[in-house]
Amino acid sequence: MKLLSFAIVGITLISVPQEIAVGREANAKVRRELPQFRDPRIASYVASVGARLVRAARGPKYPYSFSIADYREINAFALPGGPIWMNRGVLHAARTESQLAGVLAHEIAHIAQRHAANQVMQGALANWGLGLLSAMLGNVGGAGTARTAAGAMTSSMFLKFSRDDEREADRVGLQILTRAGWDGRGMVELFDVLRREQKRDPTAVETFLSTHPSPQERIEQLQAEVRRHPGGRRDSAEFQRARNVSLALPPPRRMPK
Repeated sequence: MKLLSFAIVGITLISVPQEIAVGREANAKVRRELPQFRDPRIASYVASVGARLVRAARGPKYPYSFSIADYREINAFALPGGPIWMNRGVLHAARTESQLAGVLAHEIAHIAQRHAANQVMQGALANWGLGLLSAMLGNVGGAGTARTAAGAMTSSMFLKFSRDDEREADRVGLQILTRAGWDGRGMVELFDVLRREQKRDPTAVETFLSTHPSPQERIEQLQAEVRRHPGGRRDSAEFQRARNVSLALPPPRRMPK
């Protein structure tokens, strides 16, 4: 019962190497199940934006990676230990580089603040009980334990972060974004895009809204913080080229229900 109480209050008990091992297994499972968008020009560009943000992030030095799912819906998610996925629809919805960078900064913040590690622990406890959690904490079972935990965690493909986690990821993500040199308004603007898209085509943001607070709530919470950190890079020719290349290619598919 002591372990259960720790999981409830959100104390992270698994180590960073354990978290990375689970995330590696989870990412392999995601790659098998999602259609990856592999255009090398766009993948390289998104990875370069992510790498610049990672240099501004604090916390453990995770092996961050950035992948694109070939889906039209606006969504992104983080896995434990560093892997980040973004739907191609984010690239189409964003109008400036700072908006795209704001999405990635939010997901980096989830990992840097160890929200994903907490979800691994709670998911292991909820799906497999104290036996799996104890094996993870005791480093028993090695890769087999990591695979079991990854399978339990990714059964719905997306981690379900709490509203407090989401608010903290917005706040810390904004700090990462501005430290990396981008205009913090990009994060707020992307939420405004989501709000407008919700009215125009609710299916495009359905998955995002099922795992995140409403865009309006997040805009209100971030605006004051953005005003305290004015300036920064808003856009780039590289972003516009990547977006135009993606728009000229066959359109992304819809996410399965």
